[in-house]
Amino acid sequence: MTSVSTRLVRWLNMVPYFQANPRVSFSDAAADLGVTVKQLRDDLRQLWMCGLPGYGPGDLIDFEFSDDTIAVTFSAGIDRPLRLTSGEATGVLVALRALLDVPGVMDPEAARSAIAKIESAAGVAGHSAEGTASDEPAPAESEAAAAVRTGVHDNRALAIDYYAASHDTLSSRVVDPIRLVLVGDHSYLEAWCRSAEGVRLFRLDRIVEARVLDEPSSPPPPAAGAAPDTSLFDPDIADPSLPTATLRVERSAAWMFDYYPLRLIEEFPDGSCEATMTYASDQWMARFILGFGSAVRVREPQQLAERVRQSAAAALDAYRVGTGSAGG
Repeated sequence: MTSVSTRLVRWLNMVPYFQANPRVSFSDAAADLGVTVKQLRDDLRQLWMCGLPGYGPGDLIDFEFSDDTIAVTFSAGIDRPLRLTSGEATGVLVALRALLDVPGVMDPEAARSAIAKIESAAGVAGHSAEGTASDEPAPAESEAAAAVRTGVHDNRALAIDYYAASHDTLSSRVVDPIRLVLVGDHSYLEAWCRSAEGVRLFRLDRIVEARVLDEPSSPPPPAAGAAPDTSLFDPDIADPSLPTATLRVERSAAWMFDYYPLRLIEEFPDGSCEATMTYASDQWMARFILGFGSAVRVREPQQLAERVRQSAAAALDAYRVGTGSAGG
């Protein structure tokens, strides 16, 4: 349920938006305002009942609807959008600068322009001798990230080449974009994968190539209407469809809790601990464990522990053969 304060802020900014965009369609307005068409219609019904004291028909906000478009016929004095306070402007600037470093979330040039305008209007730092934000070059955006952003914005299907780190494979597939999702420090494309016949999250920096197709994005309505599922990234929630390993982590490798979705089970007096971690494939997990040497050991499942032992033995054999050849 959206809070009353959130809806009020949206309503106060809607009238100036419609005045600046006369005869905008319901679908375009909903996309620009970040709501569904149903929510937009509900908002407009609420705005119809707002206006100046007196509450007669001539004092209320009024709209005209024609051919699925919207136009303001009476604004009741709400002609200008809300102004940001100094604190709010600073918060927006911090968020925009952070998003500039996340690929695919927004157009870097548009973000840089917005930063410069907010700095100028709010009078915050940016007009020093070092120059304004508009003087700084926008960060380079990969062609793949730009194509994904275009596909999401224009509601077009995408053909992508995706590297799956968990399986160490590169695959080509056609997807129907739903939205961009920000999880931690990474951005993901949430889309309906036609080959998998399900919703998938694709990390943008692992999309090697992307091409916008000349066909609309058409995910099944239940998938498009559902909230994004990011439970796999929550270390406190395990996906029952994926295997889970129990690990003994030495104190020297405790830093991995800051970077990987581990769930702590027990801590021991010597500083080591036991934890579980969900993974997608034995092959990837074995390589992952081997990278920590003796600092991380597999307790369960036994087939994963055996795979790690076999991989380590094979690596040692290869090293011995290589050393023998060099010596000979």
